[in-house]
Amino acid sequence: MLQPKRTKYRKQQKGRMKGNAGRGNQLANGTFGIKSLDSNFVTARQIEAARIAATRYMKREGSIWIMIFPDKPITKKPLEVRMGKGKGAVEYYAAVVKPGRIMFEVSGVPLATAKEALRLAAQKLPVRTKFVVSRTYQE
Repeated sequence: MLQPKRTKYRKQQKGRMKGNAGRGNQLANGTFGIKSLDSNFVTARQIEAARIAATRYMKREGSIWIMIFPDKPITKKPLEVRMGKGKGAVEYYAAVVKPGRIMFEVSGVPLATAKEALRLAAQKLPVRTKFVVSRTYQE
């Protein structure tokens, strides 16, 4: 049986977002965080919009950590272009988010402030989220 010839360049596949997050599913730095309940691509623009919303509400006090990074290039061909002629140009970068993934963490602010700041951040994201509190937190 003949083996297919291996080429230098391999076709980049989109992949499937099955299952729950295997890593990044517990608070690492902050006291409060938001956890994803859905799977989706989160673009770099959405992450930045969420970061700005949270830091504005917190009035630049406390610390905020972004625990996802947009490292997946999403390509797209221009409109009304014929089939073939290779893969399209990179349109934007996205982070793959699965259920259970901690996306943002906050510390150094009261519970009510953190809850509202992360609620505002979650509105900018394309996934349903849940507010989580560290086990070591005492009021």
